[in-house]
Amino acid sequence: MPNLYRSLIFVPGNNPRFLSKVPELKADIVCLDLEDSVPAGQKREARRLVLDLLRGSRPDQTFVRVNAPSSDEYVEDLRYIMPQTPPDGIVIPKVDDAQAAERVLATVKDLEPAGSATQILPSIESAAGVVNSYRIARCSRVCALMFGIFDLLNDMQIEYRKDPMTAHYSRSKVPVDAAAASVAAIDGIWQDTADAAGFEADCRLGRSLGYSGKSLIHPGQVDAAHRLFAPTQPEIQWARRVCAAYQDTVAAGRGATRVDGKMIDEVHYKRALAVLDAAE
Repeated sequence: MPNLYRSLIFVPGNNPRFLSKVPELKADIVCLDLEDSVPAGQKREARRLVLDLLRGSRPDQTFVRVNAPSSDEYVEDLRYIMPQTPPDGIVIPKVDDAQAAERVLATVKDLEPAGSATQILPSIESAAGVVNSYRIARCSRVCALMFGIFDLLNDMQIEYRKDPMTAHYSRSKVPVDAAAASVAAIDGIWQDTADAAGFEADCRLGRSLGYSGKSLIHPGQVDAAHRLFAPTQPEIQWARRVCAAYQDTVAAGRGATRVDGKMIDEVHYKRALAVLDAAE
């Protein structure tokens, strides 16, 4: 089964209570955080707690977010967690260019056990990162790009608003660059965990931009993310009609036909196959 990216939930690495709930989380990716949610004085303890969790029962896709490539902390993070029981992936925050991603990956390769191939997931959180996101996505072992809205807004000195046009160009560019590099894209967080309607609207917008899923900060957002980043029943039914009609058309020696009054050809057939594959 291919990896799914509908949801990536952050869990603070310094919080034993939250970490104890990790085996129960249903997100596609559980990301144990050593970066922003962990105060500077608690980094060492967070590494210990995260390593303890990695050694035990954990979800199929358990990632760790290390500290930024611009700091020395990411090296200490990797030295502590990689040699013994590496996670399935490393989320790299604040990646400004391909060189930063490659620098972290080189450390991962040096420290991981023989036979491992830990994935990396760079987070695009600055103007420079947006400009360079295609090159970043093309780096070795990249499984997806993540869009980080709040650090980007800070970098560009833009005030956050619940407005779909906030940082729209940057948010739109990242999934295009990810798709061009044949990797997934995960949208940024929705900060207001009490605003379920706003979260759903933001997920729909993200999906329309080409994102495969959403980064999350609360377990209550998981089910909605999975529902909103999966094909709907009308989409599945359309895909089945398209596949049946197109296959009949090709068998009859033609290249196009009509479904629901609209012309379809090979590109619509490919899209229908992708919808059915995603639904399964």
